[in-house]
Amino acid sequence: MRRTLLALATCLMGSTAIAGGLEDMSDAERAAFRAEVKAYLLENPEVLVEAMDVMQSREQIAAADRDVQLLADNKDTIFNDAASWVGGNPDGDITVVEFTDYRCGYCRKAHDEVAELVNSDGNIRFVVKEFPILGEDSLTSSKFAISVLQLHGGESYKQAHDALITLRGSPDAPTLSRLATDLGLDPAPVLARMDAPEVMAVIKANHALADKMDIGGTPTFVIDNTMLRGYVPLDGMRQIVAEQRG
Repeated sequence: MRRTLLALATCLMGSTAIAGGLEDMSDAERAAFRAEVKAYLLENPEVLVEAMDVMQSREQIAAADRDVQLLADNKDTIFNDAASWVGGNPDGDITVVEFTDYRCGYCRKAHDEVAELVNSDGNIRFVVKEFPILGEDSLTSSKFAISVLQLHGGESYKQAHDALITLRGSPDAPTLSRLATDLGLDPAPVLARMDAPEVMAVIKANHALADKMDIGGTPTFVIDNTMLRGYVPLDGMRQIVAEQRG
């Protein structure tokens, strides 16, 4: 709001500057001009609403254009990162990439809807970027998931991912050990690998990519040439997929 009002005032003053500018006015003339502007805005408050709408529209267009450029500049790392899990249809005509944090409430909310999107469509390639940003429990959860992926492959990772996104307690060692056992895995090697350089390298790479793309929150989705910064309901994601295909 402050930025918009400031910009509006600048525009109003700029129109006067064409005819001489505020700097050429006397104190009395400047006071009269400001009073006239104030009176006009008070009588026509819809002008402020219209100005804010125009500025927000311009900002949204500029942000969308910037996102398109960011996607183009980082395309290969986003879509073809060998360290990230790939699900859905590996040969799908649309790729959905999700930057996720297991402790993020909106990531948890989106989880079932994303699964429904991928499963019901049948032609979507789904990539998960481990992006822990909400503290130690987030980091621990991602390290466990990546360890499972590196030791046991994609199917076990998917099971671990689904379990972690619904885990209510803290992902401490006993909890993760039980989780590994429930998945039919030997817990000791999985937990031991969590602090391996190869695991941390994946997380560091995802954070570096997020920095390049100005991603600071989860979930963040990339659907082909569209970036969605935040949770989007299932119907909205389906619409974007259809637009990308169109």
